[in-house]
Amino acid sequence: MAVPEELLKISVEGYLAFEEKSEVRHEYVAGHTFAMDEATEAHNLIAGNVLARLRPHIRRSGCRVYAVDMKVRVEAVDAFYYPDVMVTCEPFAAKSVFKSKPILLVEVLSPGTAVTDRREKLSAYFKLESLIEYVLISQDEKRVEIYRRDQRGKIQMQVLVANNEIRFESTPNGPLTLTMDDIYEDVIFSQTAAPPEDQ
Repeated sequence: MAVPEELLKISVEGYLAFEEKSEVRHEYVAGHTFAMDEATEAHNLIAGNVLARLRPHIRRSGCRVYAVDMKVRVEAVDAFYYPDVMVTCEPFAAKSVFKSKPILLVEVLSPGTAVTDRREKLSAYFKLESLIEYVLISQDEKRVEIYRRDQRGKIQMQVLVANNEIRFESTPNGPLTLTMDDIYEDVIFSQTAAPPEDQ
């Protein structure tokens, strides 16, 4: 006999308690948990590069940048996600395990998450009134998508490739401009192997 769906759900409190002890990170949507895939080396490098350049830029602004293990709560859709990089100006809370008023969110795309990042998370994240920019970074090519809320509240999309510069307009202390080389530092893209030479 099938188990009723409501019995399979977990409360927010249950999720937070479970996640505190879990060795695997899980995102939470409307009572259901979803285990996160392990990040690749490229994924880690890209997120680290963005974090490393954001942190000195926003220093002494009262805002902070987080990566990997800080959750963002989207109460409007009853969800907790783990963005790859997040900037928020919320008051510091030493024991907090999630934030709810980010101004900038960054996700590094992977084959298993790209659809979720572009659809579910895009829709959910912009239900946060504080959010100004949502940035998606490919790990397979030099390509960055920026979704930005304009002064009228409309979401505008910009795609940047190759030698374009990336301008974060949401950052405290003024906009931050990065090159593709800044974002992809130390990332080596796979090349098609040359055919073996005749012996």
